[in-house]
Amino acid sequence: MPHARLFRLVVGLALIGCGRGEPASSEKSAPAEGRRPQTEPSASNAPASSAGAPSAQRPKSPLNVLFVSIDSLRADMPWTGYPRQIAPNLSKLAEESVVYTNAYSVSSYTAKSVAAFLTGRYPSTLYRSGFFFANYSKANLFFPELLQEKGIRTLGWHSHMYFGRGKGLEQGFDVWELVPGITFDPQTDNHVTSEKMTRLGTELLSKPENTQKQFFAWAHYMDPHDQYIKHSESPDFGGKNRDRYDSEVFYTDLWLGKFLDFCKAQPWWKNTALVISADHGEAFGEHDMYRHAFEIWEMLVRVPLMIKAPGVLPRRIDERRSLIDLAPTIMELLGQAAPDSFAGESLVPEVYGAPAKHRSVILLELTEDSHNPQRRAIVTGDYKLIVHDSGWKQQLFNLKNDPGETKDLAKSEPDKLAELKKTFDEIWSKIPSVEPYGGNKLKSGKLANGPMGPPKEQAAEK
Repeated sequence: MPHARLFRLVVGLALIGCGRGEPASSEKSAPAEGRRPQTEPSASNAPASSAGAPSAQRPKSPLNVLFVSIDSLRADMPWTGYPRQIAPNLSKLAEESVVYTNAYSVSSYTAKSVAAFLTGRYPSTLYRSGFFFANYSKANLFFPELLQEKGIRTLGWHSHMYFGRGKGLEQGFDVWELVPGITFDPQTDNHVTSEKMTRLGTELLSKPENTQKQFFAWAHYMDPHDQYIKHSESPDFGGKNRDRYDSEVFYTDLWLGKFLDFCKAQPWWKNTALVISADHGEAFGEHDMYRHAFEIWEMLVRVPLMIKAPGVLPRRIDERRSLIDLAPTIMELLGQAAPDSFAGESLVPEVYGAPAKHRSVILLELTEDSHNPQRRAIVTGDYKLIVHDSGWKQQLFNLKNDPGETKDLAKSEPDKLAELKKTFDEIWSKIPSVEPYGGNKLKSGKLANGPMGPPKEQAAEK
């Protein structure tokens, strides 16, 4: 049975009877990938919508897709109840879109989460190096490669040197560019690039060769990533980390608004779906963490997600969803069939008004590398189980009563812990994983001696 269908079958069977950064200082010497306590969206801002949206009309022809990801963008934004108006353009867009109020990234930092939504697979199943800034082998299948084969134009533009050619993220892209004038610093992002991103995107999407036929375009805006800078274009929110971060979000939103204004004036816009999300969240002292990576707490993995497309009616969906679903969603919007290797499911039916079905489980993971320990988690019902490494530590939280994950229930609710651990083991045991390659020392002290691709006989079968 193909992996994606097997995965969904395993999840369903396992959940019958189930209920619903590196700690310490921001001064760590590890690479700088790292919220106010996580809160549920208010009922007035996020009405339940599982019954489906009325009269949504799906286009008869496949669309273009413009995907914009924003680095370190937290889930607590104005359209989900955050009191500061830090993103007026995105807030207006949310009023016109299908908004997911409980979306999860697959992981808590860029190198793992981006690879997941480009492949539709969990990071541990990918051929990758053991370094923090992971390389990805050409043996992996990235969904833009499938688009290329179908003659769909693929474009990507970015503003961090990690996205430079050589890391493997560019697989399947006809156009892959970085904004000019940036340098690499493993500790932080030293550059302000939203204006450059908008100018580069405008330039690329003004070229007829990039838009005269069907296209997929991906832009990754960086500015909310630390260092947090107070911008003169933004209201003065204050001088603390979260205040300056909010100024960064406002500045990014300003230039993203200008970019979207350009897009709306183009002849191809009426046939284009827009997807907005983030690669991960950000910590501002919760769990004694700052920035991101190193753990999979809610403030690190909860992200915004909204989709606007021709014929789609505004709607809020409160059911949990994972960005593992992005690849099949984008493929379907483009009129392409998703391969069986994808672990997620397309969101397109519910975007166009179908009832938002309950998904029994969300999977999260942080694969071990030179700086990150291994963490895996399941979120099901009201509960979240985090398993450290091979299981030496297990943490259980009731997200309904304790959205900030402040009270570990592993000892006080042993029956629930055993129930979720059984589910965890059944699901993760069915998801094939590979060890990282590269020969470097991993966080546990082991060496990264995994393969760069499948065995020759398996590759020959493909």
